[in-house]
Amino acid sequence: MPLKWVLQWQPNPGNTVNNQVLNEVSQCVETIHGVKEGRWKATLTYYKPILRDQTNAAEFPRDFIGMSLSEQPNKCYFTLRSHRIVVETDISVQNIMEKLQSYKSKVALIFEGSQYQLGDFHLRVGKVIPSHSENLRGIVMEIEYLPLSSLEKSRQVMEDFVDIWQDALSKRSLPGQFIHVEPNFAEFGLSDHYTSQHTAVQYATVMAQLIASAQAAPSMRN
Repeated sequence: MPLKWVLQWQPNPGNTVNNQVLNEVSQCVETIHGVKEGRWKATLTYYKPILRDQTNAAEFPRDFIGMSLSEQPNKCYFTLRSHRIVVETDISVQNIMEKLQSYKSKVALIFEGSQYQLGDFHLRVGKVIPSHSENLRGIVMEIEYLPLSSLEKSRQVMEDFVDIWQDALSKRSLPGQFIHVEPNFAEFGLSDHYTSQHTAVQYATVMAQLIASAQAAPSMRN
């Protein structure tokens, strides 16, 4: 499958994400001749173990993240970052978990926005919101390079494209920038050939950063 980079908007110190930034970013895609093709959506769920005996707490991973992708409606991807494990399962496993009462959903985040075609690239720009709220928690951008599925062979092309994109975005003087934090895919047993499991690991990394930022924000205000 085509390779993807997932970038997260990082506000400058003292600033927060807002819809104006999201609108400006979307407009910038169109100014560099991106053609809107439709909508896209992904859902991440942070699961918490249901512990009946606290003495067994150490046996249950606490960073258990499930992901569903609009392009893979019958699949679900589970990532355990602390154990460096990512697996692809049938979507029905969520019902099994619910019936077994082993884990429950603690936080669910929706990633959704618009998809654009730009030459050999797909750009997906979207907001991050809780599943039962419209409160903006973040902004993400997927860059998908259609011709290649090799991480290494596409790296230079992706870096060059990101440089062009950042240069175009800088002209709008927005209070922040997109950052790309690439996980060590080999630690998760993933090869150079890109798969949806690579996407799941990237989003799990973004979600961990969003949660850390949300936890840090109150302490910064105090």
